[in-house]
Amino acid sequence: MADLLPLFLNLTGRTVLLVGGGPVAASKLGQLVAAGASVRVVAPEVRDEIAGLARSLEPRDGAPGTAHPLPTITIARRSFAPADLEGVWLVVAAATPEVNRQVAEAAERLHLFVNAVDDPSNASAYLSGVVRRDGVTLAISTSGDAPALTSLLREGLDAILPRDLDQWVEEARLERAVWRKEGVPMQERKPRLLRALNALYAASVERPSFADVAINSSGASGDPLGAAERSARVPWLSGPEDSWL
Repeated sequence: MADLLPLFLNLTGRTVLLVGGGPVAASKLGQLVAAGASVRVVAPEVRDEIAGLARSLEPRDGAPGTAHPLPTITIARRSFAPADLEGVWLVVAAATPEVNRQVAEAAERLHLFVNAVDDPSNASAYLSGVVRRDGVTLAISTSGDAPALTSLLREGLDAILPRDLDQWVEEARLERAVWRKEGVPMQERKPRLLRALNALYAASVERPSFADVAINSSGASGDPLGAAERSARVPWLSGPEDSWL
């Protein structure tokens, strides 16, 4: 398989077909609803939690309006039919391999991507392990071949990310506004951002940094860097030459 193209989709107000009504389908349904999708569920049998979530999203009389479309769930208690693909942007197949294959073949003819859960042979799109925090989203994929490893990597990255990531995001937003106003070239922006983030730690050297926590929790002895120097730096970055930031 060629390398996958990482991609984040805006599903707000867009229709997604979910084929399947079991526990796996229920877990994917929650992700789709969180992304603001309008989900069309098709399955002969549907778990109570899926039906309950659908009822909870039904509009209520007198509810205030919104400028943004709210997620919805419609349920068809029957087998999949190719006509179910009409008007959808994405397909999630969480049924048996035979049904997933039928879905994949029908979707291929319409140039629709299919995420076949734990069934990579019938998939053309792969949902990833996701870390979401403070406006930052990280996604990890093993092309559907090793979902357990994906989960472990997700947990590892979540542990490594600094606890004060919200300050990083806010500082990056402020810096971007300055760069655009001053016309700062793209190649100069990463080092400038790193210096700005370093300044966050230099302004409060008494506060333990993520690096302190990581070293202490690892059980390492001694203090080779010095607490003040570590806390005056961005965690696990050394200087403006770290251009991958």
